[in-house]
Amino acid sequence: MRTMDTMATASEMVEFYTQAELSVLRGQRVRFGDRELTRADLSEIRAGRREWQAQVDALARRGRPGWAVADFGGTT
Repeated sequence: MRTMDTMATASEMVEFYTQAELSVLRGQRVRFGDRELTRADLSEIRAGRREWQAQVDALARRGRPGWAVADFGGTT
């Protein structure tokens, strides 16, 4: 997976892939630099979107534990 520095960049890439996916679903061709993707490549676009969404999720979790401990057995 690519390493990205900012949430903004990763979020922008998720949006980019989402728009590409919508374009292909509408029957349009989408160009990424020198590559042209068509309906046959929808799975590649979806894989890219999932990859970038995972990056967004990882950046959102940075510094936050995935769990918390609560003690409800305190004294009164």
